[in-house]
Amino acid sequence: MNDLQIDDIKTDENAAMVLLVDDQAMIGEAVRRGLAHEENIDFHFCADPHQAIAQAIRIKPTVILQDLVMPGLDGLTLVREYRNHPATQNIPIIVLSTKEDPLIKSAAFSAGANDYLVKLPDNIELVARIRYHSRSYMTLLQRDAAYRALRVSQQQLLDTNLVLQRLMNSDGLTGLSNRRHFDEYLELEWRRAMRDQTQLSLLMIDVDFFKTYNDSFGHVEGDEALRKVAASIREASSRPSDLPARYGGEEFALVLPNTSPGGARLVAEKLRMAVVALKIPHIAPTEGSSLTISIGLSTLTPAQGTDCRQLILAADKGLYTAKHNGRNQVGIE
Repeated sequence: MNDLQIDDIKTDENAAMVLLVDDQAMIGEAVRRGLAHEENIDFHFCADPHQAIAQAIRIKPTVILQDLVMPGLDGLTLVREYRNHPATQNIPIIVLSTKEDPLIKSAAFSAGANDYLVKLPDNIELVARIRYHSRSYMTLLQRDAAYRALRVSQQQLLDTNLVLQRLMNSDGLTGLSNRRHFDEYLELEWRRAMRDQTQLSLLMIDVDFFKTYNDSFGHVEGDEALRKVAASIREASSRPSDLPARYGGEEFALVLPNTSPGGARLVAEKLRMAVVALKIPHIAPTEGSSLTISIGLSTLTPAQGTDCRQLILAADKGLYTAKHNGRNQVGIE
């Protein structure tokens, strides 16, 4: 589409901007006089065919009147050049010829002309055809502008919906998936693993002595500690299918589809060490300690008729084992 914007279009549907390209000044003057008293028709004349496209780009005509026989550049060649240029490819072209020749007329339409007149045409017919083609062209521009606006509006709506979806699925403090999204995703992956008979692993993660941390350092520092732990969990999610989530309070979860017990254990240990490496000061279990996490791990291949809660219960048992055995470790059920 050429660069004539919708704002450039006159609101009068009968308005037209005409560019005549003809090497004969007398033809230009005759057409000018014929259009001079027509309301809302602006006329421009170009005697040099080599400047025709440049002038068309500058004045943005709604109709081009194009002479077929000109020195130095064949009129049909110029019609093809209009059609090949993005700024003029859709502008209506009325070809002016000295005779009514079916072969010439056919060649003109094949080159991309919209209409064919023998010059000089009757003024009433010329004006009627100019207004018709100009009106069709402006309707095309308006339709395309409306379509572009619709596409922009649709994209904005899509972007807004994606943002809303992320907000609906995200935990406000950590940016991880929230409990609702975790439940939906785990159910989905459980059914997939049941169908494909693949292994599904789950890590249940708990921040050790977190109540003591909050009581000692305050809730603001507690929130910051949770954000740092959440960032480590997010980094441990190396595949697009892995889902890190905040399960509730200081508890987190990491869904690992199609992951063996050994693979899940490796992820869990790396995560545990990553949190230790944060060196977040803590007073528990002793003064001068650092914040740590305990992890429960479970891997199942779902059987028909089973529920994903079995995986959660098993990972919870692993977490209880880790805490019972001294915390800052991985418990496997």
